Amino acid sequence: MENPSTAPHIDQNPATHDHSPKEKLAVLMLGAIGIVYGDIGTSPLYALKESFIGPHPMDVNQMHVFGVLSLIFWSLMLIVTVKYVLVAMRADNRGEGGSFALLALMSRHLEGSRWTPVLVMLGVLAASLFYGDAMLTPAISVLSAVEGLTIVEARLEPLVLPIAVIVLVGLFLIQSRGTARVGALFGPIVLIYFATLATLGVVNIINHPGIIGILNPVWAVEFFLYDPKVAFLAMGSVFLAVTGAETLYADMGHFGRKAVGISWLTLVYPCLMLNYMGQGALLLEAPAAVENPFYLMAPEWARLPLVVIATLATIIASQAVISGAFSITHQAMQLGYLPRMRTLHTSEKAAGQIYIPSINWALLIMVLVLVLGFGESTRLASAYGISSLARC
Repeated sequence: MENPSTAPHIDQNPATHDHSPKEKLAVLMLGAIGIVYGDIGTSPLYALKESFIGPHPMDVNQMHVFGVLSLIFWSLMLIVTVKYVLVAMRADNRGEGGSFALLALMSRHLEGSRWTPVLVMLGVLAASLFYGDAMLTPAISVLSAVEGLTIVEARLEPLVLPIAVIVLVGLFLIQSRGTARVGALFGPIVLIYFATLATLGVVNIINHPGIIGILNPVWAVEFFLYDPKVAFLAMGSVFLAVTGAETLYADMGHFGRKAVGISWLTLVYPCLMLNYMGQGALLLEAPAAVENPFYLMAPEWARLPLVVIATLATIIASQAVISGAFSITHQAMQLGYLPRMRTLHTSEKAAGQIYIPSINWALLIMVLVLVLGFGESTRLASAYGISSLARC
């Protein structure tokens, strides 16, 4: 392992080693939807609920509902759209993204500078936080989805943990098939999931169209002026809505900047906000629905199918950070910050699509420890929100 105080060795002619995918844009967009956006796409399962009934519960009233939703909308706008899509994703290193890719890019321009050791430490810290996300995301996402069974039938609660464990083990077992094949399988499923998010949202927005007012940032400001302490504490849960944002950059090498960015702007962001606004509209009509607004948005007959769709989506959410962990690990090995590990290239067309067995199994072990240790998604939510705030 190289001394962290030294600058990483960077190819001075990166254009000759461009790792950008060469497939058609439509194919790459489908894969990006299936891999990159599963994580942030499943945040509606728990983000709004935890804002109201988490460690710092709030009353369900118009000020709190509008304030939280406005914070969610503008957090997604500023962090995902502006920070990642419009800025960070332009800073690629031979088509690759992620903290180490950014570190390599900056080191190329600041080679020999006294700031190099600081940049190295920041890059390593950012990667460490991402590994934490790669452990937390599968645990909380799958648990949140499977817990929907208790909304359908309370007597199914003892089955939640066993089903979650089976789902997670199955996910990690298929990683060796490669990102492209997994993405092609998951892409259509996530399209159905996002269509479901939008449909549920629109149906509930119709009952309370005034909820569209949350797009006005004044509500976020007034929320802090109205109750500064509660608003500040609520930010830990609000940032659950942004979880997975870093996978846009970390997984950029798998699908390319254009496919990832267009998918976010044209499909993912609109569908997410329609669903969040639908949940808010439901809470204004029926405050008791705060118990689980995501599932209670749906009519009773549709809740079991919704559990199935959400569970599939959370499997895909986990895939996003797993792929990102492979990418970051590979970059760290190339820069000399990790020892060499067995790495399999799973695509002939995209050099960034890789599989690292040792990372795969280590993540599985840690995810199972979290699931069995915490047992409930609510117990994980606080730690997850804090980690998301730190990463952003």
